Amino acid sequence: MSIAAINVRNQFRGRVREIIEGPVVSEVDVETSAGIIVTSVITTRSVKELGLVPGREVIALIKSTEVAIAAL
Repeated sequence: MSIAAINVRNQFRGRVREIIEGPVVSEVDVETSAGIIVTSVITTRSVKELGLVPGREVIALIKSTEVAIAAL
């Protein structure tokens, strides 16, 4: 599968590091080449349909209408 065009600007290529599978939803950790971990919560059905397993190359697409910032 290849993506010819998409309107999501925040894209991070990486590999699935870990999947914590639940009965309905699962957490998928994606590690970028910079070592940053991006975690997505998706349905367990989607995990299976996408064939996600640790080590698989993926693109994390982040689209949000809100970004929260906390002062340190």
